[in-house]
Amino acid sequence: MNQSQASTVTYFVLLGFPGPWKIQITLFSLILLVYMITLTGNMAIICAVRWNHQLHTPMYVFLANFSFLEIWYVNSTVPNMLVNFLSKTKIMSFSGCFTQFYFFFSLGTTECFFLCAMAYDRYLAICYPLHYPCIMTRKFCSTLVFLCWIFGFCGHLIPISFISQLSFCGPNIIDHFLCDVDPLMALSCTPTPVIRHVFHSISTLFIVLTSVYILGSYTLVLRAVLRVPSSDGQQKAFSTCGSHLLVVSLFYGTIMVMYVSPTSGNSVAMHKIITLIYSVVTPALNPFIYSLRNKDMKYALCRVFCGKRVMQNL
Repeated sequence: MNQSQASTVTYFVLLGFPGPWKIQITLFSLILLVYMITLTGNMAIICAVRWNHQLHTPMYVFLANFSFLEIWYVNSTVPNMLVNFLSKTKIMSFSGCFTQFYFFFSLGTTECFFLCAMAYDRYLAICYPLHYPCIMTRKFCSTLVFLCWIFGFCGHLIPISFISQLSFCGPNIIDHFLCDVDPLMALSCTPTPVIRHVFHSISTLFIVLTSVYILGSYTLVLRAVLRVPSSDGQQKAFSTCGSHLLVVSLFYGTIMVMYVSPTSGNSVAMHKIITLIYSVVTPALNPFIYSLRNKDMKYALCRVFCGKRVMQNL
């Protein structure tokens, strides 16, 4: 069909997780529960850091921003996914699809930069404890937070803009629960090998460079911790960094499978499951991971949920 004779796509149909109505309701209930846990947990961390003056330190400022990021990260995909479970048409407008596409990848890239900033903060605190207050000042911390947001939202702006200018003349069915790069590129009427290669190259570059930086930082941290003569000091350092490393492992392990390693052999269902893990499940686990082994955070969260009077009676 000639492009001039082809009708322009004005909306996409997101198939999501097709199945009988009972399965749709079950998935809706499970994901709604995870969504509510994510919002509650991350909002509690933000409130705990905001209300407890003892947590007004760079480590917890990064954590509060990270929780704020996670709230927007799930909001970029989950509400539409929940609506589609109950919808018969499962329609998403063209502009809505590309808006979700942009925010999903921008927020994901911002998360990579925040994990780097948090790794750098722990590296300074453990390897250079005497110089830490002079280096990680409030102004420098705010600058790092600002740069994480700016670089995260600028990283994929140009390639996504080019993809949105491609011709989409049908079909318009996306076998996914969100607007991801490969399903969208597959629907384009225009040959897109260069744009596809540029997009995946940028994604791979961000993922590999940030993961190498984080691993390098924690290698130096581990070497410094093993030199600490006190076992209590080692335990405190491992407790602080262990939660961060677990979050890094969960997030990077899944996104590397999707965007770095060859995925042509994986089924569409496997792609959906992997995307569901890093976009929905991981943000729900992060508040638990960061708070379970952190006494200061547990105390602050108890004050958020139980009130000051309850804590004074303990």
